[in-house]
Amino acid sequence: MKKILLLTIAITSGALLAASAGDAKENYDKTCAKCHGADGKGQTKMGAKLGIKDYTDAKVQAGFTDDQAYKSVKEGLKDKEDKILMKPAEGLSDDDIKALVAYVRSQKK
Repeated sequence: MKKILLLTIAITSGALLAASAGDAKENYDKTCAKCHGADGKGQTKMGAKLGIKDYTDAKVQAGFTDDQAYKSVKEGLKDKEDKILMKPAEGLSDDDIKALVAYVRSQKK
């Protein structure tokens, strides 16, 4: 009986993680790709205008923590003159944002 219960939990957890990963990509495509690009390289019209970094670059990813990325998505980013560089993500839960950060980390080559 314990084996069946453990197997059920493992299968359910795997399905939830897969769904979460799918949701993260969907949220990224909806919320981030316009500027950051579908591939995370920032090679979009808006990305070029804002000087967005290439998130596939390991050195770029080493330059920020998950907490910093989470805060940027949650609160948005402004420059030194208080101009909005990135709006806060709307309609995303804390778990959605954490999954989004993990998705961005997965873009590293």
